[in-house]
Amino acid sequence: MCGRFVLNATPEEVAEYLDLIGLEEFPARFNIAPTQPILIVVEGARPEPGSNLPNRQAMLVRWGFMPGWVKDPKEFPLLINARSETAIGKASFRAAMRHRRILIPATGFYEWRRPAKEEGGKAQAFYIKPKRGGIVAFAGLMETWSSADGSEVDTGAILTTSANRSIARIHDRMPVVISSEDFSRWLDCKTQEPREIVDLMKSADEDFFEMIPVSDRVNKVANTGPELLEPVAETLAVVPKPAPKDDAQMSLF
Repeated sequence: MCGRFVLNATPEEVAEYLDLIGLEEFPARFNIAPTQPILIVVEGARPEPGSNLPNRQAMLVRWGFMPGWVKDPKEFPLLINARSETAIGKASFRAAMRHRRILIPATGFYEWRRPAKEEGGKAQAFYIKPKRGGIVAFAGLMETWSSADGSEVDTGAILTTSANRSIARIHDRMPVVISSEDFSRWLDCKTQEPREIVDLMKSADEDFFEMIPVSDRVNKVANTGPELLEPVAETLAVVPKPAPKDDAQMSLF
């Protein structure tokens, strides 16, 4: 899954990578968490014939997908991720897969390695970012939820897939990354049906990401500074074996 991510690129860098114009200023964010606003990119209106202006648009949505048919949000689980393998057929995501595919810019994400029972101790947090640096675009889905009083909330989720071998040692899932040459195909919901873009929902290449152990300060949403990216020694406490009982009696075995 992907439960926290980072976007510390400048608006100019994001605009250049995703071919946007008129992107407003925004601060670097080092601990983006569910229910918070996230920056997304959607396909805009078709440009005039012969125009070389980009037709992609940026907007903010709440991270936490809400299907339009939900009556009471309090009784519906927070959907921050969608499994790419089943999203086409799931009632919650079917319409968005067909009509509202998005890109979510990031510069990395966090994942936690949970200790085995015999290891004990706390989970180890990792910052996972492209080895080459720069920006990545996660595949995502968007839905606008309308309440009974007519108010609307734009919501989104990140699509995930099976982790590649290197990330699998930490977690079995990872975000779907869309390559820049595939942006148009992914965002084109008018001519590209879900079955035609299934090939894009795959694990990143083995050497695409690097994993950096970081402190557990990232666990707290209130911690939002760049110090969260500082590397630490990778440690997982091991549960010591219990000392043998002293029965004050000799044994032959």
